Amino acid sequence: MPVQALWLVVLAGLIHAVWNIAAKKAGGNLRFSAFLSLVILVVWSPVGLPLALAQVPTWGWQPWAAVVASAAAHTVYFTLLLRGYRLSDLTVVYPLARGSGPLLTAIVAVVWLGESLSPAALAGVAAVVAGVFLIAGGPGIWRRSQEPLQSQRLRVGLFYGLATGACIAAYTVIDGVAVRHLHVAPILVSYMGNLVRLAGMAPVLLRDPAATRVQWRAQWKYALFVGTVSPVSYVLVLYAVQMAPLSHVAPAREVSMLFAALIGGQLLGEGDRGLRLLGAACIAVGVMALALG
Repeated sequence: MPVQALWLVVLAGLIHAVWNIAAKKAGGNLRFSAFLSLVILVVWSPVGLPLALAQVPTWGWQPWAAVVASAAAHTVYFTLLLRGYRLSDLTVVYPLARGSGPLLTAIVAVVWLGESLSPAALAGVAAVVAGVFLIAGGPGIWRRSQEPLQSQRLRVGLFYGLATGACIAAYTVIDGVAVRHLHVAPILVSYMGNLVRLAGMAPVLLRDPAATRVQWRAQWKYALFVGTVSPVSYVLVLYAVQMAPLSHVAPAREVSMLFAALIGGQLLGEGDRGLRLLGAACIAVGVMALALG
């Protein structure tokens, strides 16, 4: 993996961890996800609109199909992620989502897109998966599953984490194809996909205007922050995908778990800090193996 791509992935990982912690603290739902799309549409319009006016009229059906499919996957992703955060711990949902998604992406990239993984890169993927398992609780997962008060919350976290990971794999592969093979600008993949998402979620905001206003007043600060910074992390990843194989970039994104383990455990007080730091170290080793492999 080129050094430039690695640095883009590392920066994206830091931003990604920070905005996920903010989303967890917001306790948002599908309406909050619609707020994010609205904020992205407005805040990023100085960049997205001129580029859209210049390039979108030249699109054929394939770029549009990729953007619409990506928007659908992102909508389901945000819905599952935010619901998982409301019902379980960030340090269960987040690592499972972030770990299973890139693993599935790497498999698809190798099997369907014809990419390859060297032995070092395979070892890197394995280290990332092991690190994710440790951050999610490691062997403690099985102990917690035997405690009545914890088992239900854990099962919910496992379900939403894995379901979210499947969505991550879906939109990562779709967007990777869009930027690498269809030559869609990474910024447009994010901005136009967000426009499609907002159109699809508009009924959520309009169905009960009074409830929408109440929730906006309670969550607008979180929505403004997450909506402003979250596109940055993903656009950086898409630029990295233009420089390096998707099967390398997707697992390397898990460097975000380093930051989530260091920042999230401290701010959210979810415990098991030592085990999660060990898991973060495994992820760091895995990311370096992917970069070198």
